Amino acid sequence: MSHPQYTPPSFKFDPRSIEFSENPYQVYKEMRERSEPVYFAEQDMWLLSRYEDVFAIATNPKMVRSLEGLETEAEARERQKRANWHDMPYHERVVQFSLLDSDGDIHRRLRKQIFGEFTTRSVSTLEPMVQTFVDRLIAQLKDHDRFEFIEDFAAHVPGYVIGKLLGVPEEHCPQLRLWSEQVVQFFDVDRSDAKKQIAETATREFFEFLTELKSERARNPQDDLISKMIVDETNGLYTEDEFISTCMLILMAGHGSTIDVLGSGMHTLLKHPDAMVEMRADPSLIPGAIQEMFRFEPPLPFFHRHALEAGTLGDFKYQKGTTFGLLYGAANRDPLKFENPDQFDIHRTPNRHLAFGLGAHLCLGNNIARLNMKVIFETLLREFKDIQLVGDHVDYKRGLSVRGVEALNLRLIVVT
Repeated sequence: MSHPQYTPPSFKFDPRSIEFSENPYQVYKEMRERSEPVYFAEQDMWLLSRYEDVFAIATNPKMVRSLEGLETEAEARERQKRANWHDMPYHERVVQFSLLDSDGDIHRRLRKQIFGEFTTRSVSTLEPMVQTFVDRLIAQLKDHDRFEFIEDFAAHVPGYVIGKLLGVPEEHCPQLRLWSEQVVQFFDVDRSDAKKQIAETATREFFEFLTELKSERARNPQDDLISKMIVDETNGLYTEDEFISTCMLILMAGHGSTIDVLGSGMHTLLKHPDAMVEMRADPSLIPGAIQEMFRFEPPLPFFHRHALEAGTLGDFKYQKGTTFGLLYGAANRDPLKFENPDQFDIHRTPNRHLAFGLGAHLCLGNNIARLNMKVIFETLLREFKDIQLVGDHVDYKRGLSVRGVEALNLRLIVVT
């Protein structure tokens, strides 16, 4: 849909490379210095790296997530085939359609039904529950002077919290995380047939699990979001597929991105020990530090929008149907918006980063993510007088759509 009308200047861009995973910010810097957006032929889109441009497109009501209305059914099927999104019946039903990838009245209706559960006030009531769970994990860590931060700790918290809110029994949370990761991996630029099969199988199993859980809650309602959503469905506010898709999206979004920013945030603190000392001495600095973690290493550094009509972005002219890739990770390091953008500064204010997106698609779970991080970092800094990295190198995930560490081996020294 967004084929350029001329041959754009070449720009080497390989988000699957080790070099990009180790330091995407040098590539983003080179992008920002160009006179126009970078055309990414592999995804047929124009990549935006400047804060001003990303902000403009993300807040423009004529920019949408879905191509519905912009292409015929035949064009949609052809696009699916080119991207290898086709022949995935479950994935097409409840992943390729979702609250995240809908617009207009449908998006507003689906978001409205669950919005109240994710406000600052509602989320604040979850803090005692989060603290109890984190304390339980910390008590287990104290028996070991070394542990792997992601698998032994960080990965457990977001799924437990979002599962508790939705109504998923705790014993199923590890499996939900696995399904979530298997589904989400297919959103990145590498959509091989092997990854496609993994994503479709995970979606089917996820679908079947949620369908069974929904039936159980219909028989025995609880004080949870699924039970509330069942009432809304009875009142005609959800179709069956919308119900399952929304539950699945909440669970997937509640897992991966928070785990990733916990890992990258901890790694960043380890590289800035003075900041950790300050936060330990003054816990009131922690919320600001968390905001800076999101700016410095956003866990979801890329999203897209499609143009409903032709227009201009500065001197750049685009046609109806043009696809833009919004590089939040690049915008968050734009020196025209942030002073010393490559410096990690827990005192940075204001800090109007774009890690949670903007406009109609502002991240619904941002308050829960920040609550999880607040409780986790407050507790770790209170319970351990020192946290040290074991080894010299940390690998980051490859790809364009996510940013997070693969593993983080730590040594803990307990406060006595």
